[in-house]
Amino acid sequence: MNFIDEVHIDVSAGDGGDGCLSFRRAKNLPKGGPDGGDGGSGGNIVLKSNESLNTLARFRYEKYFVAESGKKGLSNNKSGANGKDLFIGVPVGTIIHDESFDHKVADLNSNNKEVIVAKGGKGGSGNARFKSSTNRSPRRTTQGQEGGSLSLRLELRLLADVGLLGKPNSGKSSLVNAVSSANPKIADYEFTTLKPSLGVVDYSSDKSFVISDIPGLITGASKGIGLGFQFLKHLSRTRLILLMIDVEGKETKDIEEESKVLLLELKEYDVNLIKKVKWLALNKIDLISKEKQMKLKEYFDKQQDLEVSLISAKNRIGTENLMKEVGFTLEKIDE
Repeated sequence: MNFIDEVHIDVSAGDGGDGCLSFRRAKNLPKGGPDGGDGGSGGNIVLKSNESLNTLARFRYEKYFVAESGKKGLSNNKSGANGKDLFIGVPVGTIIHDESFDHKVADLNSNNKEVIVAKGGKGGSGNARFKSSTNRSPRRTTQGQEGGSLSLRLELRLLADVGLLGKPNSGKSSLVNAVSSANPKIADYEFTTLKPSLGVVDYSSDKSFVISDIPGLITGASKGIGLGFQFLKHLSRTRLILLMIDVEGKETKDIEEESKVLLLELKEYDVNLIKKVKWLALNKIDLISKEKQMKLKEYFDKQQDLEVSLISAKNRIGTENLMKEVGFTLEKIDE
């Protein structure tokens, strides 16, 4: 189960430093020769793959990257310092496109792979470079060259970290819509979601995960009824499964039975998938009383070997905290 995450960024390498115009001066050398040094080269823009990153979420907030320029040349034949290269970390699997020419620059398909996407400008020449037998006191220098600039499109094929499992109309699409940049089709009839939709959830300033809305599960899915096999196969590729149940108009025993049915379908398809079920989200709590909410939380905290969260995906109640807790759980899974 994957989808294409895509962002657009602009990068500018550093400019080269200008050459220096200078002549050596000392008490014993009142008219010394030229000693202006060259300017330093500008820093390159380098994209480097990092296996600890899993999304392009950072680039939704940072879109402009500029490397350090080279310093101007100095007297006494000293060259200016080179600008530092700017390294930009991206997830393994990121494909880089040059938007101006619409061609692929690189595919960073392994860890620590890097590519220079914009080269720093060359430093200018100091006047010492132009000394000759016919020109002992050149006043000529050259300016540093401009660094390369271009617009890039970064593309990443994502796998889902978290899969939502629930019956049709349990609110899975609404949750993905509430917590991520994805906008799946939402309507109130069975099998609204015919294809899994994915979204990127930013649960802290620099951390994110991918969540997937698996189409609603019906009884018999593990035996291939409906599109059951196809949907359950998607779940097998996730790292964590979150059960989602609509509590509107249901008694506690109905909610518990629905939970058991979902887990049974999962178990009959692949017993190992049960280990991935870490959460139970009880949705549409805005449609029940506070008293019933408390009773449900108390009951399922005791009955389920799962974390239990009460949410309203439509009204975004409890969704932000749920995503933070899920994100931190994923971090523990990685340890």
